[in-house]
Amino acid sequence: MNEYKVINPSLGFRNRIQKLEDLLNTHAREGWRVCSMVDNGHGSVFMIVFERDKNR
Repeated sequence: MNEYKVINPSLGFRNRIQKLEDLLNTHAREGWRVCSMVDNGHGSVFMIVFERDKNR
């Protein structure tokens, strides 16, 4: 069985790529995998959906 987490990241205007990479790596260390990423049509990440095995 899987569990899911949805976040709306606040990356600001500076170092956006590095902040996104750090956020993804932090969640990966906790066992989360990116299931989906949605942008706002202007190149900014609006929402990230993560999933992981609930019985890990």
